[in-house]
Amino acid sequence: MDNFIEKLRIRSVNQGVSTGQNYIGSSGELLSSFSPVDGMLIAKTYLSDDNGFETVVRKADEAFLEWRNWTAPRRGEVVRQIGNKLREYKASLGKLVSYEMGKSLQEGMGEVQEMIDICDFAVGLSRQLYGLTTQSERPGHRMYEQWHPLGVTGIISAFNFPVAVWSWNAMIALVCGNTCIWKPSEKVPLCAIACQNIISEVLMKNGVPEGVLCLLIGDRSVGEKMANDPRIPLISATGSTRMGKSVASAVATRLGKTILELGGNNAIIISKDADLDMAVIASVFGAVGTAGQRCTTTRRLIIHESVYEKFKSKLVGAYNQLKIGNPLDEKNHVGPLIDTEAVDQYSRAIIACKLQGGHFVVDGGVLEGEEFKSGCYVKPCVAEVLPEFAIVHQETFAPILYIMKYRNIEEAIAMQNSVPQGLSSSIMTLNLREAERFLSASGSDCGIANVNIGTSGAEIGGAFGGEKETGGGRESGSDAWRNYMRRQTNTINWSDNLPLAQGIVFNI
Repeated sequence: MDNFIEKLRIRSVNQGVSTGQNYIGSSGELLSSFSPVDGMLIAKTYLSDDNGFETVVRKADEAFLEWRNWTAPRRGEVVRQIGNKLREYKASLGKLVSYEMGKSLQEGMGEVQEMIDICDFAVGLSRQLYGLTTQSERPGHRMYEQWHPLGVTGIISAFNFPVAVWSWNAMIALVCGNTCIWKPSEKVPLCAIACQNIISEVLMKNGVPEGVLCLLIGDRSVGEKMANDPRIPLISATGSTRMGKSVASAVATRLGKTILELGGNNAIIISKDADLDMAVIASVFGAVGTAGQRCTTTRRLIIHESVYEKFKSKLVGAYNQLKIGNPLDEKNHVGPLIDTEAVDQYSRAIIACKLQGGHFVVDGGVLEGEEFKSGCYVKPCVAEVLPEFAIVHQETFAPILYIMKYRNIEEAIAMQNSVPQGLSSSIMTLNLREAERFLSASGSDCGIANVNIGTSGAEIGGAFGGEKETGGGRESGSDAWRNYMRRQTNTINWSDNLPLAQGIVFNI
């Protein structure tokens, strides 16, 4: 690894409470981070304890009182500089993402590019936090709405995107005038510490109040504390549906706000009118990218019966060309799963599929040997199934792809919508009527619906999230910024009378 990561090894094990303008709550207990690439210990970092948690929340709360009064364009200037600093460290941070999480080097670099892109988006947004002027029914009155900073934003992120999802939330929250507390997955703590170290110079240079960006390293108990703390009015959580339901329940009890981006069980419909070669590329990348550990991973292919055998043959041929190994080697397509627990879930899903009647046309299995000594490498596999199989309705965070047949577009859409999750969806077709039907109110029920591209690879300009058990939250682009602010309706009477609304007369 390069010098940046070697320096991080030293910093992480010696991490105190304060790093410049960032706050990291810590205790004496150490958390070890092992790479799924080679099983090696990367570094150790301190876990947050109760005192650290209290310090962080208090500092973030205090910093908000000052940060909210900075003008939005001034806050945007800080975010602009953060984007430039990320450009400077893109190669090093991308490599760390790849090594600590296990995704390919290209995907690690791409994740840092997402951070840079959201910074650019947020800078423009800092001059566009628009409200509306509304026509009043009362003469001599003006009505309008405005948006104010909300407070402390709690960000709970998952291991599969160790830095990008935090930035989607944090950069938007910053220009909206909020402070942030970040609890990353305990499986990838070093990526979070790296981000804090990279941006600390920018925050100090600009005199940003200490506590605007904070970090808490810990297990699920830290997230539970955040969800239950009324000083954190907004919790944005990314992870499993089970985790999201727990967070939603806790935050709702105190009438707080949530942004939930949870599980996905994403399908591509392969039409008889599809460009099959294009569809193969979209399907394979969607299914094996990040070793199947994306919330937008393609988990189901719904293929028209007239092209089923032909497409299956192309798909099997493409899978036979996949290279599995060290993700830092750009010749490899597929890296490891995050840990051996994920490998166990993968193996159990394969067994369940077979017991339910699934037939594997590309066999799976756990890889062994010196190159795979971490025990986290598995073979991407493909199973022929029926849509009603129970396993098909579950999200397994691994490269297992289920394929099935359909007869008409109505049946395909019904199969697509039959699962509990509703994140991303796609149809591959050159038939305009099919495409428009898929995008209509009677089409896909997902938060993301694509035509002639796969289910993964969302751009930051669009609001990201889904429906049903995906949680209903939206992050990143479009008008997702409104989630991080509080709306206020204002009425100003500039007349010399006091007319009441709805024509009510009140004389004294």
